[in-house]
Amino acid sequence: MSLNLDVIRQQFPSLHRNAIFFDNPGGTQIAKQSIDRITKYLIESNANHEGAFATSIASDAVLDEAHQAMADFYNAPSAKEIVFGNNMTTLTLHLSRSISRDWKEGDEIVLTRLDHDANVTPWVLAAQDKGVKVNWVDFDVEDGTLNMESMQKALDRKPKLVAVGYASNSLGTVNPIEKITKMAHDAGALVYVDAVQYAVHGPMDVQKIGCDFLIASSYKFFGPHAGILYGKRELLEKLVAYKVRPATNELPGKFETGTQNHEGIAGILGAIEYFEWLGKEFGGQYASDLSKQGYSGRKLLLKQAMTAVHAYEFELSRALLSALEAVPNIRIFGNTDARRLDERIATFSFRIGDMNPRAVAEKLAAENIYVWDGNYYAINVSERLGVEDKGGMVRVGAVHYNTVDEVTKLGEALKKIAG
Repeated sequence: MSLNLDVIRQQFPSLHRNAIFFDNPGGTQIAKQSIDRITKYLIESNANHEGAFATSIASDAVLDEAHQAMADFYNAPSAKEIVFGNNMTTLTLHLSRSISRDWKEGDEIVLTRLDHDANVTPWVLAAQDKGVKVNWVDFDVEDGTLNMESMQKALDRKPKLVAVGYASNSLGTVNPIEKITKMAHDAGALVYVDAVQYAVHGPMDVQKIGCDFLIASSYKFFGPHAGILYGKRELLEKLVAYKVRPATNELPGKFETGTQNHEGIAGILGAIEYFEWLGKEFGGQYASDLSKQGYSGRKLLLKQAMTAVHAYEFELSRALLSALEAVPNIRIFGNTDARRLDERIATFSFRIGDMNPRAVAEKLAAENIYVWDGNYYAINVSERLGVEDKGGMVRVGAVHYNTVDEVTKLGEALKKIAG
């Protein structure tokens, strides 16, 4: 069964406005289920943690359910391996202190020039604090793929950590994350995966990947502004948490510093409930194969949803690439091979001649088409491509509530802008 966009778009109240949202890589629109969970929490269970009274007990129950829901979304073995925080950046800055605590001068780590800076600078700062060397893995400027030969050479030096993105928020490249994880583990390194850009586009399974840590942000998959970290239980238990003395030493609480954004965590639960609904309504055709892979219950519904999303967005990627290539004087960065669309998500960055990307974004905004311009915090990418001092690039990104008709309108608007 293909996706019914009329029904799906009804789950997103903001899509009723006269706008086309291609700004999704910077944050998607929120699902009704997430809004409802936030509202319900604030009305019925708005209280602090571990009280003896009804609202606190109800609040803790919601938070426990949210931990389990995210464990199911990631296919983590335990809800205790799920840590909530303000956002990916804050959580990574926090965990980088714990992970780097035992690094010694002369140790090495591996970072990539394809990553968002939130998976770069926290590790650079930790390395500077500890006298640790950073080895960089470059990417091919023509097709936006990581240089795997460079990756292997960096791993031959037996680093302590490899930090790598699942998908590029700038070029749309999907990295071979399972392969990289195995390579890193063979070299004795921990693997920290930034899945912020990939989480909304396809199914993930931390057990299949084998990574040590994986992190995403729910405002990139139809929820509120919040971050969600998966960490292997044995590692989280061993790591020292930077926290106040009265806070628990148990997982996951020891890494959830201070009072959390409880209503936001309730909203994360709502976003997962949206995916459950999507899997039940439109992912049935994938149930048999996924069941054979060992998924059941909510995990099965979530994998059905994300498999259906991935299939639909493959066609959106094809439509976007075709529409962009028809624009005069355009340069699309990254992989533009229509035969390799399975190696990317539906996120494209480009420039039109010598036009400033902000000017293009403003002209599109005047047509009620929302896109991003600049470097999107992937500053290493824009520097490597030689566009950082020229305003960066224009970025368009589709998710499964976007339509082919919206892609067509984008193409027509860009052709008009390009003259």
